[in-house]
Amino acid sequence: MAARSIASLSLGFGLVSIPVKLYSATESASAVRFNLLSKDGSRVKQQYISEKDQSVVPRTEMVKGYEFEKDRYVIFAPEELKALEEGGSHLIDIVSFIPEKAVDPIYFDKTYFLAPDKRGGKPYNLLKAAMQESGRCALARWAWKSKQYVVQVRANDDGLVLQQLLFADEVRSQKDLDIEQLPPPSAAELKLALQLIDQISADEYDPTLFEDEEKKRILAAIDAKIAGEEVVAVEHPEDAPGAQVIDLTEMLRASLGRAAKPAAKPGARQPATAVESKGAKRAPRAAKEAEPAAPVRARMKK
Repeated sequence: MAARSIASLSLGFGLVSIPVKLYSATESASAVRFNLLSKDGSRVKQQYISEKDQSVVPRTEMVKGYEFEKDRYVIFAPEELKALEEGGSHLIDIVSFIPEKAVDPIYFDKTYFLAPDKRGGKPYNLLKAAMQESGRCALARWAWKSKQYVVQVRANDDGLVLQQLLFADEVRSQKDLDIEQLPPPSAAELKLALQLIDQISADEYDPTLFEDEEKKRILAAIDAKIAGEEVVAVEHPEDAPGAQVIDLTEMLRASLGRAAKPAAKPGARQPATAVESKGAKRAPRAAKEAEPAAPVRARMKK
């Protein structure tokens, strides 16, 4: 299905105005939802009750109001609410260009794509190329649906991305967590930690490597339930309490050993350890290498 734009806007800075169309950049994967039912299996429905006389208020008789004093409201008609939402500006007003990494991702909110509208292709591509060459992104103001936004416009190989940003008062301070401040780690500990990071590093993020395993597990359990099977709790080995960390350096070394250990080839002779090289008796090798345990899956029983 072809993407549908949700707004026609203008991207402006100085005397330049670029007509653009706005598209949603993300879509929520349909979550597994459970319906509220009565015990006999019939559906229940939500009702709104008037606090004044406890009567049920139909949706057709509901209005929206703003509480300006305790229990005092100013009522807005539907057309007035629509006028408020449509009163926003169609201009994304660029106020400055900053280094593209200058915005902390903690301020990122909803993401949109920008595409050129009619007669906007040439200035659009010029702005994209200029931002890529300079390594900078744009900060802009944008008013939409009765709310003012600060947005970042950044360029990638495919086009321009509009990123809504949170205001400063919408982001909590990590200082409020009162995190314990300890002396810096020793040079040996830091070296081991850096070695471990280096061993499991990647050069890029590939989103296709990840999928919602919990959703798959729940859907499998639902299928089993439909087939008349009983759903039992799933064991998560990763949640098992581990041993207390006594020596951080030893734990880092052990982690490095796990990350660096290559898979044994069939029939290959293992190198002798320092103890074995001194003549220590070698333990008999198993005829077959132990296979890694299969991941625990949802268990269903009749």
